[in-house]
Amino acid sequence: MTQPVANAPFDAPIGIFDSGVGGLSVLRHIHAQLPHEHLLYFADSGFAPYGDRSEEWVIARSLAVVRFLFEQGAKALVVACNTATVAAIKAIRAEWPGMPIVGVEPGLKPGAAVSQSGKVGVLATDRTLRGEKLLQLRDQIAAATGAQFLLQPCIGLVDQIELGELGAEATVAMLEKYVVPLLEQGADTLVLGCTHYPFVEDAIRRIVATHASGPVTLVDTGDAVARQLARLLEGAGLLRPAGVAHLRGYTTADAAVLAAAFQGLLGLAPHVEAVEVA
Repeated sequence: MTQPVANAPFDAPIGIFDSGVGGLSVLRHIHAQLPHEHLLYFADSGFAPYGDRSEEWVIARSLAVVRFLFEQGAKALVVACNTATVAAIKAIRAEWPGMPIVGVEPGLKPGAAVSQSGKVGVLATDRTLRGEKLLQLRDQIAAATGAQFLLQPCIGLVDQIELGELGAEATVAMLEKYVVPLLEQGADTLVLGCTHYPFVEDAIRRIVATHASGPVTLVDTGDAVARQLARLLEGAGLLRPAGVAHLRGYTTADAAVLAAAFQGLLGLAPHVEAVEVA
């Protein structure tokens, strides 16, 4: 087992990883809320998407990526991938006990809290929606609130977003196929249950404007993840109080592609490096 930096100093970076570029939607919240923190972003695009992989594969792959980030000196970790969180965060925490580790989960609880109709559509990968962790959470919140969760796997959507085809005709057609049935069933809240999906939020809103009979709320939990990370860092005495922060990207695919995603999606231009992680 690769050990993280012992008693990692506050000046060490935060490691963030996703199967691809989707986790950039979480990074932008972290970057905004914790502007003095050094950040390492790992896009495992050479092995994306995770959503159609077995749970065992996702666990093994996630552990390998996390090991790499801790080898770079990360003081904390954000699993910015819903599929990896559902499948692997328990194993990650068991491997590195005591480290500040934050996962992303589909916003079922906030979705139920804001819904007026009690019907909440959940857009996510097939692997996320079949995960035991999510199904248990669904049942707990449904029992407590009476909310009905309409689970919609979005096969192929991550691939379109990875290609940068955010407003392409094929992407919009795919979104219509997934979103419209939820609206027809009375959903007045849509949970974006994959970190890739906030990047097609504008397209989803246009579909909602055309097909919904009333107001529809979209739930993105990236802000909550950043707030939880800040709380954990503060509690551990690891907040970096000031200074110029550095951002670095790693990918298992083409570095130019990740660099273009940073620029196109976030307007940032960090150094990006292609790496092999086994």
